[in-house]
Amino acid sequence: MSDHYEGWKPVLSEHRYRWVDRASKLLGVVLIGTGLHVGGGTATGLVVATLGVVFGLLTVVVDRQ
Repeated sequence: MSDHYEGWKPVLSEHRYRWVDRASKLLGVVLIGTGLHVGGGTATGLVVATLGVVFGLLTVVVDRQ
């Protein structure tokens, strides 16, 4: 595998980046939905939904080769 770091940002191969991107966005959607199901107005629901947004945007800080 040719994955490495440039500074503080991980760099993934194109193939691995696509899979990480898809998985993180799917997990993000699931967490947002779970947060809304638990209760969007509750502290638990907001925390879970916020984690969903974080996971959905995870690949923003990842570069691809």
